[in-house]
Amino acid sequence: MSKAAELRALAKERVLVKDGAYGTAIQRLGLGEAQFRGAVALTREQRGNNDLLNLTQPDAVEAICAAYAEAGAHVLATNSFNANAISQADYGAEALVHDINVEGAAIVRRVADRFAADGMPRFVAGAVGPTNKTLSLSPDVADPGYREVGFEEVVRVYEEQVRSLAEGGVDFILIETIFDTLNAKAGIMAVRNVERALGRELPIMLSMTLTDLSGRNLSGHTVEALWASVRHAAPLTIGLNCSFGAEALRPHLKVLSARADTLVMAYPNAGLPNDLGDYDEGPGETRAQVDDWLAEGLVNIVGGCCGTTPEHIAAIAKAVEGVAPRRLADPPEAMLLAGLEPLEVRA
Repeated sequence: MSKAAELRALAKERVLVKDGAYGTAIQRLGLGEAQFRGAVALTREQRGNNDLLNLTQPDAVEAICAAYAEAGAHVLATNSFNANAISQADYGAEALVHDINVEGAAIVRRVADRFAADGMPRFVAGAVGPTNKTLSLSPDVADPGYREVGFEEVVRVYEEQVRSLAEGGVDFILIETIFDTLNAKAGIMAVRNVERALGRELPIMLSMTLTDLSGRNLSGHTVEALWASVRHAAPLTIGLNCSFGAEALRPHLKVLSARADTLVMAYPNAGLPNDLGDYDEGPGETRAQVDDWLAEGLVNIVGGCCGTTPEHIAAIAKAVEGVAPRRLADPPEAMLLAGLEPLEVRA
């Protein structure tokens, strides 16, 4: 049985749990520049380059991953959100992209295999972030047609990362925090290109982030529009992450859950950050909001994003115990069950 088939089969039996934030856990460590840099010879400051820790502090990254697995997470993501040449250019670390991703995947693979010894499968999702460039919008208000990057360039950048994650042993590719739908489509193309080159399947997980309470991402797409744009890729999961807390995401998650004919995975922030950039929402409050998602049958997989900790994931894991998972239905039926009007189908 393939890993995708195994995940689908398990998700029919129970609501699965995804891990929480790496950034929050890394901040807790209070690492300095020397610890970020390690023995890597780079000229720019590396403090804040969380992905580099896969090479310079692998034991710390593995401990974070293991803490989430111990808390009850079944889907473990790699510490590779910014491990692409575009984002690593800020640190002058483009040449290390391959090694960062391979080692990042290997770390999580070790943890997943170790915890799977208890008889419950653990899955490794190779995290692919949106980069810090956008294909849909100009960064220059005086020149709306200007783009810092082109589509083919972004595809090539993603190909390098995806190929490296696959080499390190991931089960799936998680294209997450989608603020620009076109960036995500470049990621999808990259995965398909790598699949053909490797001669193996790389199931895709997709997760959108919202920029405001109207339910749109930065490129202006609603959750319905995003789903219409990426459904052709037949993703293993579709969902929402980051954005806001679970309560604010609920109406948009409800719309997406009613339309998607695949598994839905969502992992919200621990509320909104305070004036100091910290997240004050505790595990109990996060669980109470996730309970509402579960009561409405909105998710198949649920976890946490910014501000969440192993304690948050443990609370979520407790919440899903004995709860029936979201039922997959044909979109028209699911929409009627949710009290929504079916989409118009045109020839």
